[in-house]
Amino acid sequence: MYRSGVVMAWNVFKFCTALRGLGSIMILLVLGVVGVTYYAVVLCNYGPALTTGGFDSLLALLILIVFHALLVMLLWSYFSVVFTDPGGVPPNYRPLVDQERGEMDPLEASEFVPLATSDPANARIRYCRKCNQLKPPRCHHCSVCGRCVLKMDHHCVWVVNCVGALNYKYFLLFLFYTFLETTVVTVALLPRFIVFFSDGEIPGSPSTLATTFFAFVLNLAFALSVFGFLIMHISLVASNTTTIEAYEKKSTARWRYDLGRKRNFEQVFGTVQSYWFIPAYSDEDLRRMPALQGLEYPSKPDFNIQEF
Repeated sequence: MYRSGVVMAWNVFKFCTALRGLGSIMILLVLGVVGVTYYAVVLCNYGPALTTGGFDSLLALLILIVFHALLVMLLWSYFSVVFTDPGGVPPNYRPLVDQERGEMDPLEASEFVPLATSDPANARIRYCRKCNQLKPPRCHHCSVCGRCVLKMDHHCVWVVNCVGALNYKYFLLFLFYTFLETTVVTVALLPRFIVFFSDGEIPGSPSTLATTFFAFVLNLAFALSVFGFLIMHISLVASNTTTIEAYEKKSTARWRYDLGRKRNFEQVFGTVQSYWFIPAYSDEDLRRMPALQGLEYPSKPDFNIQEF
């Protein structure tokens, strides 16, 4: 029994190490997909169509404008997720009250020593034994990053980073613009794809045709997969829940952080509408919304701890 436990721990360790090693490979893969798509759409098909004149030129211009606008937002959101720290526990973090359970009685100094509690299940302090530090509400330990992450949702290999309190909005925008971009590319290349199965003469060189065919299939696959992932995260935002919390609260009738759809949305995207669709927050939201800092979260005022 002990031996199997050791083997399992070792396999998990190797898995986490492998995920860390992906690093720049995944970023290069994303840029490779973007490069192939750009070559197929702009250089092989709609760029040359600009010189044909008439309706085809206007259609090509419109497609290229939409394509480049979405591409800018996609890459901006993507690198915001990659390079933004999801949020870590500050040094010497000490909560004043038990926010996790909704108890407002002040915490005592003796409760900050986890080993002094004989029954950890009854402790009012969340403590990470891997990091040897206290854990704020909704914080979880990431085995890949090797640290606790504020409001951790998951570790994403595509962005080579954890998705947490400080970059969750950027991740959602990355999904949103990826879905829009891949959908536009799929629709734009669909007429070229249909030509492959017609009996008429197919214009273009073999390499151009192959690139167009590959880009269409690739973007169609991404559009379908990202759509499902996007729908899942929209439902999570609507209930103010992370992926980890959704799994943990399966048997919970009520969720203390569910403030209603409008406020739940604002807890992620902020209250300033002009910032909702860009990977940034207004100074006003950062100043007056503690949830965007990842340490404190508003909860239902009438929440009964006995129902948690």
